[in-house]
Amino acid sequence: MILRTLIDPLYERFLKIQCRHVPNHIAIIQDGNRRYAKLLGMDTASGHRAGADKTEEMLDWAHDLGIGHITLYTFSTENFTRKQDEVSHLFALFKEKFVSVLSDERVKKYKIRVQMVGDRSLLPDDLMAAINAAEGATKDHSGFHLNIALAYGGRNEIVLAAREILAEVEKNGINPDTIDVHTVEQHLHAGRGIPPVDLIIRTGNEYRTSNFLPWLANGHESAVYFCAPFWPLFRKIDLLRAIRIYDQRISAKNGL
Repeated sequence: MILRTLIDPLYERFLKIQCRHVPNHIAIIQDGNRRYAKLLGMDTASGHRAGADKTEEMLDWAHDLGIGHITLYTFSTENFTRKQDEVSHLFALFKEKFVSVLSDERVKKYKIRVQMVGDRSLLPDDLMAAINAAEGATKDHSGFHLNIALAYGGRNEIVLAAREILAEVEKNGINPDTIDVHTVEQHLHAGRGIPPVDLIIRTGNEYRTSNFLPWLANGHESAVYFCAPFWPLFRKIDLLRAIRIYDQRISAKNGL
């Protein structure tokens, strides 16, 4: 452990030198909270709270590195199939974190804009009230953008967009022939000013992107980095390694 505390800062510097191109938008699939809890003999709720604490730490790293947008895959539409007590605990934890936005000094210092990405109709009223308050309090911030993918599923996002477009065609008489990429984007979460994803990171040693931001990520051929640590064990070194993958891709694309 003592050796690691000496080596890690040196390795971080080495990685930073290799990261000449920093992505504007990183999307993270925070996997492994439950397995982390099981590994340490803790209950599932403690694993999720450890993951939430890691998220706050990671935001400091992202800001220091000059990343403009972070989107976190916090709770998918598929997660509603989990045990009710786990879902209830998660919703209570999400509510707590959104409420804390109102008093978090980093939000004011870094000018963080907080925004939810997902199907709002699936969430309880008290959680939505906390989300609306956080979004309202930070709507004019532009220093750093934090998007929380909650009750989110890529296919569900496209289905909802299709419904909205069809409703507009029926109500306003829009010519279907005029529907293009821009029209679709306006009805996706991308229409909320979220830029294309440059890099997807997935923790927990899983090798799939799990229906996450198919339009913004897969549609723009973002770089992908899979790593072994469970989310609560994610380190700044892991983030820098991921950015190095992005840098290598950009350098190869530009012939550098």
